[in-house]
Amino acid sequence: MHNLQIVIETSTVEQILTFGFLGFLTAMALTPLYTTAAYAGGWWKKPRTKTITGEAAKVYQKLHAAKHIRNIPTMAGIIFILATVLVTIAGNLSRSETWLPLVAMAGAGTIGLFDDILNIRGFGNGIAGMRAKVKSALLIGVASIGGWWFFAKLEVEAINIPFYGSLDIGWLIIPLFILVVYATANAVNITDGLDGLAGGLAASAFGAYAVIAFIEEKYGIAGFCMTVTGALLSYTWFNIHPARFFMGDVGSFALGTALGVVALLTDTVLLLPVIGFVFVMEAGSSLLQVLSKRLRGGKKIFEIAPIHHHFEAVGWPETKVTMRFWVIGQVAAFIGIILFILGGPL
Repeated sequence: MHNLQIVIETSTVEQILTFGFLGFLTAMALTPLYTTAAYAGGWWKKPRTKTITGEAAKVYQKLHAAKHIRNIPTMAGIIFILATVLVTIAGNLSRSETWLPLVAMAGAGTIGLFDDILNIRGFGNGIAGMRAKVKSALLIGVASIGGWWFFAKLEVEAINIPFYGSLDIGWLIIPLFILVVYATANAVNITDGLDGLAGGLAASAFGAYAVIAFIEEKYGIAGFCMTVTGALLSYTWFNIHPARFFMGDVGSFALGTALGVVALLTDTVLLLPVIGFVFVMEAGSSLLQVLSKRLRGGKKIFEIAPIHHHFEAVGWPETKVTMRFWVIGQVAAFIGIILFILGGPL
């Protein structure tokens, strides 16, 4: 167990909480601008017609047929990205703490933006958007640049291993960085499939990391995480069922990338699967479904993957799935903080 002594300076706490409040207010102010442009420009999300394995997405279409009767705009992730960028540049820009997550968020968001534009225009051969291999290559490119900065400029060469201590891995920190960021970006992207789901879960995860960064006295990162949390609460206000808009890949890629970077900057990579447990569960269910189909002659484990759609398929209302996953995510975030304080998997 850590001999944990936290000296709380009221002014520091107030500043960090203020960043969260400013993130919320800025996102609220940007929302009417986005909705005006989205509804005027017809930024309607195109529903997928094929699964990731190339089959007709019959179960998905049946589950969400009513939702897609009405036009729902996508790319709303622009709202919380811009809010985070504006607040961070205005009062929380730090070379050692906030440059990397901010630029990584913007870079991954740009990839998602182009993917969403292709979706809106109906490109994508059934899945609507950029080809998976192209998205993967671009995300790996962004992660590679971030990994180089992490190693060469921030001079990070070690990771903390549970019950062992610091392990120096030298330049291997770069591929680790790429793996963590790429995996987290995709996990959040896969999770973004129900009204309010990804936004609420990401808010819990970033809130947990704000606490962890504060305990580590990395106040810039704590402020960044609170800014994202505040902006996400504003976004989720409009994204809960029935959603007024969707974050799109611009939002999910940005959130996942930033979350992975924050975990690396706080040296708590092994806590990330705990705090982001639902993201891991969602991505894992999709992976297991694909492997099962390929290795077991087309047999499925779930009615449909990712797992949030499986629960819909067996009769759970969308709102029940979302709220129960929120509860799981919040409990996981608390467990992550407790493990951090106890000195577990840091």
